Amino acid sequence: MNTEKILVGWAEVDITPDMPVCLCGQFHARVSEGVKDPITATILVLEATGKNDRKHAVMVSCDLVAIPAEFKRAVVEKTKTLVPEIDKTSIIMNATHTHTAPESGGDILRGTPGLDIKDIYGVELPVMKITDYIEFAASKIAHGIQNAWEKRKESGIGYGLGYAVVGYNRRVSYYDGSSKMYGTTDDPQFSHIEGYEDHTLNIMGTWDIQKNLTGLIVNIACPSQVDEHLFEISADYWHDVKKELRRRFGENIFILAQCSAAGDQSPHILLCKKAYERMWNLSGRSERQDIAVRVADGIQRVLGDIEKDIRWQLEFEVISKKLRLKGFSCSAKDLKQFSKEAMKSRKEYERLKKEIDNNPEITKQPRWYRDITYHYRKYRWFQRCVEREKNKKSKNVQVEVHVVRLGDIVFATNPFELFLDYGIRIKAQSKAVQSFIVQLAGGGTYLPTEKAVKGKSYGAIGPSCMVGPEGGNQLVEKTLEIINNLW
Repeated sequence: MNTEKILVGWAEVDITPDMPVCLCGQFHARVSEGVKDPITATILVLEATGKNDRKHAVMVSCDLVAIPAEFKRAVVEKTKTLVPEIDKTSIIMNATHTHTAPESGGDILRGTPGLDIKDIYGVELPVMKITDYIEFAASKIAHGIQNAWEKRKESGIGYGLGYAVVGYNRRVSYYDGSSKMYGTTDDPQFSHIEGYEDHTLNIMGTWDIQKNLTGLIVNIACPSQVDEHLFEISADYWHDVKKELRRRFGENIFILAQCSAAGDQSPHILLCKKAYERMWNLSGRSERQDIAVRVADGIQRVLGDIEKDIRWQLEFEVISKKLRLKGFSCSAKDLKQFSKEAMKSRKEYERLKKEIDNNPEITKQPRWYRDITYHYRKYRWFQRCVEREKNKKSKNVQVEVHVVRLGDIVFATNPFELFLDYGIRIKAQSKAVQSFIVQLAGGGTYLPTEKAVKGKSYGAIGPSCMVGPEGGNQLVEKTLEIINNLW
């Protein structure tokens, strides 16, 4: 494989809606009541200028929960109109998984398409239509891609590894063999935290020909959900991270955020929380600001070393593949329980709907919709799983993955909230010097480990998952095959 000069173009666009939206990420609906901080899409165009051909990749990081198929399709179609020379298979989109961004397409909790608020939540709400938000955000992103494409210039690439504690395993295990997401650790039955944590910072930088830093890719094994229950639009901790990095390294640099495999991780503290809160108070920083300082400190420690090895010519390859993975299978016992839970939530939804129909004044109360939307969503969550299992014609699920080689490093994407262990296996067996795992480059259902499925709980049961542990093993093996063939 030949080394080639690399052209780089950066852009950032604001995708914050200018009217109330339904915020995605919880069972109950949340109508946005303002903007805490803007949500953005950051775009990086990479193009190799070889003698025989020109290859390119377009990386787009969005402050969203996930990248539903209909959202990406809109971006790709608009980009194709604006920049026909961009290959649609080279557009790689990922989400930071903030829980305070608009609904943008597929209903993540059900793993099915959802473009209508009433269909998703069971009631009409005074918010921007999902189709209108897709049109708004996709247009902004496509123009951002055009801008980055037109600004691409010969650049240098550097990479390195740092450390910052951001994510923690969020599944608590008990002596009876069960696990629970965000379970209590002061319970006498608390045994251990279920899985591993990855505190590495995977960092890639770009420099112009004057050796000025122009942008950073920062890859962290943690979703962006410190403030996940807010009723305000927010990019969560990535807003603070970008602010801190620009304060230290230059107001005009671009920061492209990537979430590594982190389906069982979160920034929430489960152990010694009072001690953490005391330290935040003493420092005068919020939890989000403290994360920003930790990340910036980790990058600052290694950035000088990274700059010692900036490459101006390197190997470049972009591969897009469709994989068929073994779907999640539910036992007859579990399906019976899911049916029972679905009917329980359906009855409560119907009771609340009747109450509202008989007394419409209820809808004038603040956040009147919380309970009814929670029960409707929970009903559909369980019911969709039951229907899926009964009507399943194929036991396989097709997904798209991308692998990008850039010199000695590789980016490997997947569409899931991928449990950490799968990402660790890819990193451990990859022939690349450094491997960036990028989850949520798609619709965003969980992909749990066998250990987690045995412990059960949210994120590791049928309604949460389209693909099971066997499919997870296939994803690891097939991703490694693609990566290692490049070496």
